[in-house]
Amino acid sequence: MLDKSLIGVVRRPLQQIALQLISWGIRADTVTAVGFVVGITALPLIITDHYYWALLSIFLNRLADGLDGAIARLTTPTHRGAFLDSVFDFLFYSSIPLAFAFADPSQNALAATLLIYSFIGTGCSFLAFAVLAAKQGLTSTDYPTKGFYYLGGLTEATETILVFVLMCLLPAWFPLLAYIFAGLCLLTTVTRIVAGIQVFNSD
Repeated sequence: MLDKSLIGVVRRPLQQIALQLISWGIRADTVTAVGFVVGITALPLIITDHYYWALLSIFLNRLADGLDGAIARLTTPTHRGAFLDSVFDFLFYSSIPLAFAFADPSQNALAATLLIYSFIGTGCSFLAFAVLAAKQGLTSTDYPTKGFYYLGGLTEATETILVFVLMCLLPAWFPLLAYIFAGLCLLTTVTRIVAGIQVFNSD
């Protein structure tokens, strides 16, 4: 829901940093891979109660996620880059509730399980729509710079990261935050299923 607004705010500074990285010979795929490795370090940091360091890992991961796209658009976007970016994003997102489950299984495991399940719903509905949209030659007018059809929703990347930040700042509140966000993610899944049925109704 907030992704479109955020993209407009950060586009120019990301382009400036991307131009500098390109001048150093750094490729988009390299930034994607490094960003994922840095982001996944949040998992052991959360497990060991180093929440502020985990926030830094999350921030750097999201910075890399913005920069790889900016570099790709300024050079040559590839299907491989879009593939890696999508896969690493979903693996990173799922790692955060997994980390909280390991950190305190008795309190967090059930909520983390439900949240990861809801991520599966948002992820598979998102990707299934993108695959079929590509087959029909559909393009997204809201997110024209994305590597594939980007179907928005109530819970997108920005909302997810904001919730992760709250979880790290208020770890005792993780179950409540996870249950609430899982509900919103499941609602997003339902709306995407409805959108898919409507768009592909002619098949």
